[in-house]
Amino acid sequence: VQQLLSFSRKTDEESKPINMSPIIRESMKMLRSAIPTSVEFKQHVSDDLCSVMGDASQINQIVMNLVSNAADAMSEEGGLLEATLEKIILQEEKACFDWVLSPGPYVKLTMRDTGEGIEPKTMDRIFEPYYTTKEIGKGTGMGLSVIHGIVKRHGGGIWVTSTLGKGTLFEIYFPALEETAE
Repeated sequence: VQQLLSFSRKTDEESKPINMSPIIRESMKMLRSAIPTSVEFKQHVSDDLCSVMGDASQINQIVMNLVSNAADAMSEEGGLLEATLEKIILQEEKACFDWVLSPGPYVKLTMRDTGEGIEPKTMDRIFEPYYTTKEIGKGTGMGLSVIHGIVKRHGGGIWVTSTLGKGTLFEIYFPALEETAE
C-alpha cells in the first residue's frame, strides 16, 4: 500500500536535511534477517557526512526494493549483494535513465548484485509501473517505478547496467547538502 501511495504521490512527504549513512546501515541490518543466507551482504558506508534534502522513509523504501529485487535475482544460486554509499563530485554532466545530472556534489548509493542480470530487451522498461518479469504472485512491477519516482522527487538520477548471468549495478545519485543533517 505504501508503494502505491508513494507512486501516486499521495504520501505526506517530509523533506528535511538527513544523513543517509545511518539510514543505509539500519536498512541493511534490518534486511539481512529477511534475505536468505545464501546471499552474502557487503556494505561500504562512508563515515563522511552524506547529507541530502529528503525523506528517510523513502530512502529506506529505495533500499528495501533494491535489496528485495537483488535477493530474487540470486535466489537460485546465491551470490553477493554489495551496497556502497559515498559522497562524490560530478565533474561533468552525468547521463541517467531519462535525464541528465548537472556537475556538482552528490551522495551516491550503489547496489551491486551477482544475480541473473537484466535482459537488454527488458532494460528500457524496468521503471514502468506494473511491468514485471517475475511469475504471477512473485512481484507487482511497482518496486523500480517507486524507486524512480522517489529519486526524481529528490532531484537525483539513476544509472543501471546489467550483464546476463553476471549481475546488475544500480547507481543512484542524490544532490548533496553541505549543511548538517538530523
